[in-house]
Amino acid sequence: MKKILLVDDEDSIHLLYREELEEEGYEIHSALSGEEALAQLKVILPDLIILDINMPGINGIDVLRQIKEMNPSLPVILSSAYQEFKQDLATWASDEYIVKSSNLDELKAAVKKHLA
Repeated sequence: MKKILLVDDEDSIHLLYREELEEEGYEIHSALSGEEALAQLKVILPDLIILDINMPGINGIDVLRQIKEMNPSLPVILSSAYQEFKQDLATWASDEYIVKSSNLDELKAAVKKHLA
């Protein structure tokens, strides 16, 4: 079973994404902050990370940078409620950029693509 680390400071996102992605057959691990994600990364060895950008403490772009320094081949999907981050050059290090929505088809397709 492929492991996904979900990093987001919103409980509602964790509930929604966990339910939908577990139905797709993935094992979901959660982190509520960038700091927590970086600590878990060393322990659970995920196959993919879904990462929010706008979080307190270390933001998602800084976390992305650190993840790619540790493991450049680990797929990271940035997930943000803000479309404008897509234009930020720092987000281009991610493997995919998804704008949050209640329709998770785009997210599920991106996950499937990177875990195939």
